Order: sequence, then C-alpha cells, then structure tokens
Amino acid sequence: MESFLETLSSDGSDGEHSGGEVHYLQSQNGNLFTNRYFDLSGEEDLSEFEPLRDHIPSEVLWCSDALDKVPDAVNLWIGDEKSVTSIHSDPYENVYTVIRGSKHFTLLPPTEGWCLKERRYPHATYVRSAATSQLELVPSPADTPLVRWSSVTDPTAPGALPSGAHSIHVTVRAGETLYLPAGWWHYVRQQGFTVAVNYWYDMEGRGMSWVWLNFLRGTEEPPLGNAIDEAEEKA
Repeated sequence: MESFLETLSSDGSDGEHSGGEVHYLQSQNGNLFTNRYFDLSGEEDLSEFEPLRDHIPSEVLWCSDALDKVPDAVNLWIGDEKSVTSIHSDPYENVYTVIRGSKHFTLLPPTEGWCLKERRYPHATYVRSAATSQLELVPSPADTPLVRWSSVTDPTAPGALPSGAHSIHVTVRAGETLYLPAGWWHYVRQQGFTVAVNYWYDMEGRGMSWVWLNFLRGTEEPPLGNAIDEAEEKA
C-alpha cells in the first residue's frame, strides 16, 4: 500500500513517472468485506486491507434494514483524475461514499440503455510482459464467450448520445454518499487524489424486476462490435 500511494502521489499529469500506466486500486471482489463476514458458519472472511476495518463500517444500516439483507461486497477504491470508469450497469444496489476528492457520475436509467448501442466484443486480458514489464492486451481463447458492452466509450462527449437521451450528472464530494439503484448505467470520472468505499447489495433478480431489466436490454443478442446501425446505413 505504501508503494502504491507513493507512486500515485508522484505520478505527473502526463503519466511520465508510470510509463503511461494509470494506477488505480480496485478489485471489485469485496476487498474490505464480503458476505462471509456476516456468515455464522465460521468461514473466515480475510481481507487484504484488514487494518482499515476498524475505520470503515461493514454495512450501511439503513440500507441493510430496507433491503433486509447484508452487502455482498464492500470495496475500497483509490485513484486520481487519470482513472475513468467506462459506462456500464451492475446487478447490485450500490451505496457509494467518497472519503477524499470528488467523483463525477454520468447516469442513465435502465430505460435509456438503448442509447448506448450495446455490441458483442471479443474478450481479452491485460498481462504484464516479462520482457518489457509493460501491460499488453492478450486475446482470450477463441471459444471464450463474447462480452456484451456499450459501444459508446464516453457518454459526455458531444454527440455521443442521441438527442432523446436524458443523462443525469452528479458530483459526489468527500463526506457525501450516492445511492445508485441496480441496473442504472454509470460513467465515472474523478478529480484529484480520490478515496471511496462502496457497498454492493444484491438485487432481487427475479420476478418482474428481472423480466423488466431484460426486456429493456432487448430480447435478442446485440450485433458484433463492428456492426453498423440500421439508421446509420440509411443515412
């Protein structure tokens, strides 16, 4: 952690100290707490950030009471303005608290997912080269399922979204919390040295909520990533 914080603090705005790499602490696996922490079976919930547990609550009480469940994962996020979270949606109720710095969220409700023109893309993984120590994008085996993803990379760019889109822009500052409902699309930038914690509560992925969210994403698989929209073909 000390080495990471020193690297993050010394990185210039042009990335000259990091070889162009963006340093960001996140693992999205409950690196602070998982639901095993609340499990009475005795299975130990280990955390790589164990010393921080004395300072960070394991749940958001009002949310646990409202949803009648404990969080599936509690995550720590640390980075700076060079880190950008691409637009996506999660099957979790998300309670996001900023501890330091500020986060700029661009939000779209599930009803406007069509604006993002989802496509299917080949899967790949970043691997650090033994020869150069640089990160390289290595394609996964050919039989790996394609990944469904937005073809809009930056929804804040001029003309990126159609005129009918109703995006919401929210800035969450230190000491503030954002509740992000399951299924909402979000694109996130940050300002300055930023520390945040979020709580993921599993959504009720059954019944009408499941039917509704799947209906909004379409009943058919989206086209491949190099496909051209029908509207664009006619233009």
